[in-house]
Amino acid sequence: MATLLYRLGRFSFRRRGLVAAVWLLSLVLLGGAVAAFSGSTTDKFTMPGTESQRALDALAKEFPQAGGATGTIVVAAPQGQKLAPAAVAPVVKEAAAIPGVVAALDPFQSRAVSADGRYALVQVQFDRSAQEVTDAQRAAYLKAGSSATGLRVEHGGEVMRSAPEVGGSEGLGVLIAAAVLIVTFGSLVAAGMTLLNALIGVGVGMAGLYALSGVVELTSVTPVLALMLGLAVGIDYSLFITSRYRQFLAEGMEPEDAAGRATGTAGTAVVFAGATVVIALAGLSVVGIPFLSVMGLAAAGTVAVAVLVALTLLPAFLSYAGARVLPREQRTGGSAGREGFGYAWGRIVTRLRVPILLAGILALGALTLPAQDLRLALPDAGAAAPGSAERRAYDLTSEGFGEGFNARLIAVVSADDAQATTAAAGQVAKLIQQTEGVLAVAPPQTNAAGTTALLTIIPKAGPTDVATENAVHAIRAQVAGIGGAEIALTGATAVGIDVSDKLADAMPVYLLLVVGLSVLLLMLVFRSILVPVKAALGFLLTVGSTFGITVAIFQQGHLADLVGLDVPGPLVSFLPILLIGILFGLAMDYEVFLVSRMREDFVHGDTARQATINGMGHNARVVTAAALIMASVFGGFVFMDDPIIKSMGFALAIGVLIDAFVVRMTLVPAVMSMLDRAAWWLPRPLARALPNLDVEGERLRRRLSDERVLEQV
Repeated sequence: MATLLYRLGRFSFRRRGLVAAVWLLSLVLLGGAVAAFSGSTTDKFTMPGTESQRALDALAKEFPQAGGATGTIVVAAPQGQKLAPAAVAPVVKEAAAIPGVVAALDPFQSRAVSADGRYALVQVQFDRSAQEVTDAQRAAYLKAGSSATGLRVEHGGEVMRSAPEVGGSEGLGVLIAAAVLIVTFGSLVAAGMTLLNALIGVGVGMAGLYALSGVVELTSVTPVLALMLGLAVGIDYSLFITSRYRQFLAEGMEPEDAAGRATGTAGTAVVFAGATVVIALAGLSVVGIPFLSVMGLAAAGTVAVAVLVALTLLPAFLSYAGARVLPREQRTGGSAGREGFGYAWGRIVTRLRVPILLAGILALGALTLPAQDLRLALPDAGAAAPGSAERRAYDLTSEGFGEGFNARLIAVVSADDAQATTAAAGQVAKLIQQTEGVLAVAPPQTNAAGTTALLTIIPKAGPTDVATENAVHAIRAQVAGIGGAEIALTGATAVGIDVSDKLADAMPVYLLLVVGLSVLLLMLVFRSILVPVKAALGFLLTVGSTFGITVAIFQQGHLADLVGLDVPGPLVSFLPILLIGILFGLAMDYEVFLVSRMREDFVHGDTARQATINGMGHNARVVTAAALIMASVFGGFVFMDDPIIKSMGFALAIGVLIDAFVVRMTLVPAVMSMLDRAAWWLPRPLARALPNLDVEGERLRRRLSDERVLEQV
């Protein structure tokens, strides 16, 4: 592996113009493909096999006029006054006139007026999904009721959902990353080249993703996740190879040889670090949830592109930069400086390994405790940005009618004929009304054939409340025994509960799969049994403490103001399983970069303890910079208003910091020093069976040494 990458690095260095042109041409062509073939993203989280999804599929077939997006216009009179039918009628008329609206219900006829007469809900039914509603239709919907004088009119519902926008706040993370690179390298050329290389990789990856969006349904979160990871790993991978190149230059190598050796050694670590991230993300496909599979594969694709760019385009850039990647004092023959902090920290950790291990494990264990209260749900409009249209409508509905009116459920009753449907719907309505947690059940609405009936159910609690979740399960248990009809419960709230339940069931299987495959991969990389097991156990500490901190802030509300969180609530359903996949891959990045250097020095003759110290000494500065960069990129997304992106960015940033500074740079060297030579033990039968990938570059080193001897002869 190291020899192959050495050749690739030297080729890219020599043919820099060709390599740069190929990548830039790829970027241009993919940009054209985006313009020609890109499609829109969706906020629809489909979950095949669940009751709520089956009900939605049945509605699309049997009751299409009720299968489109819904909107809710909330109308409120001034304090102390009541709404008059004549005052609300123009709002209903304007809503009904919107293109694509099949019905707008007068609240005085549908009994959607509050008990005090001050509030009313105008239900609007569109003929297409929220993703298919055009901007012109949405704008017309927002204007409905604008002429109503003296009344407050707010617009909410599914039709108001929009994809999160990537704006300037995320650029803050890139600016911080640039500052960290400048401080780390002491060279504007090295910092700028590394950042440019990563940005080109992100551009290619994101362009490819958007080009596919015309044929693949992407959730609105998918591009943001891909952007997060593409930026973070792209900068980090380029950082590691550039750092090794600088080291070889400082040792007196010619630039071309230094680029080849850097690509062969640090590049090998990049390949396997990237492979762990790709395995973790692509592994989401086995969960069997379409939107999660697409998210994982899209992010894995951007990571793969980042690896390819680091291995090919970066050596080409190094050819242009030459020795200018070194600080000025080194280029002019000055001293390379004394041993860095990494050596001192390595000696401290190896000497005080027992108390450091105990303190680290106890501290991370304590941070894990809040995770016991973890609750999952899909976010509703109550978690939207304060001041947004959907949030204002949600709050006004809760004010006038109670939280339950924002958590509407739909029972779909289907039978062979109209008589059987009517009888079953009446029985279902009676049973649901008696269910604990249910406030009201509206009279059934039937399709033209009378074979499908809809019952709107109003829970007492809000969409993400535990009481509503219990009510959904209780309703399903109540109606399960009714014969002669098919009954299914759906609606946004029921879909969210089903998504959470299915993801919770899939999480243990996914965790075992990802950890198992990655342990095998690390066994190949390090030719050791204990090092991969230790890496996996360290990851469990990372993910547990990350969950604990995220729950404490986003769910329990502690220090919520620090992240701009307005209303604490359950974490988004797919955050834990996504966090496991991403954090495991990134955790193994630091494991590979640190421990591969330890193994390299051990193979080259150092004692196990000295190799551990050397690994820390050579890579602590670089890993510190990489972790700060990755955390900065992720942290930039915390400033977005979207609660899903905000919680993802925060959890990933905290997880990276914990894993890099507490687990990999503190607990790992402590454990390695305790294991000593046993860390590199591999049973002989297994050693013969496993291929030697030469990650540490020992065979490459011998080959180059032999070539130099032959040249001298």
